[in-house]
Amino acid sequence: MRLHVISIGRLKQGPERELAERYRERFDDIGRKLGFRGLEVHEIPESRARDAATRISEEAVAISAAIPDKSALVALDERGENIDSATFARHLGRWRDDQVANTIFMIGGADGLSPDLRRKAKLRLAFGAATWPHQIVRVMLLEQVYRAATILAGHPYHRA
Repeated sequence: MRLHVISIGRLKQGPERELAERYRERFDDIGRKLGFRGLEVHEIPESRARDAATRISEEAVAISAAIPDKSALVALDERGENIDSATFARHLGRWRDDQVANTIFMIGGADGLSPDLRRKAKLRLAFGAATWPHQIVRVMLLEQVYRAATILAGHPYHRA
């Protein structure tokens, strides 16, 4: 299974990009041994439309165009489930074992994801009730993906 993060907005050079890349590389190292075929990050420019509904719609079209066939969708959504790391790892492990070709993590722009994309998601995931900037959400997501791999590998990184 290949993992993809599709994110509205770009990470500029700096500590957030460096930390995100560090977790992505760590996942790649351990993930291959677990049957994962890589983790790719796709950045999509934010819509320049004046109203929120149009921005959400334009961003949804761009996200949808980047989703490969036979994919499990995960929406990062403040209204989503707050699950612990072990449960998150079980989701990834089950999709891998069920031979899902791709797992797609979708991070919306400032206005969030379209209702249609949220409905299509197999999992709607929240990192608490707070609203987070997309840069921080990406870092937190990549850390949790790496942590999930360490849990699946029985690595001591995760101490619950």
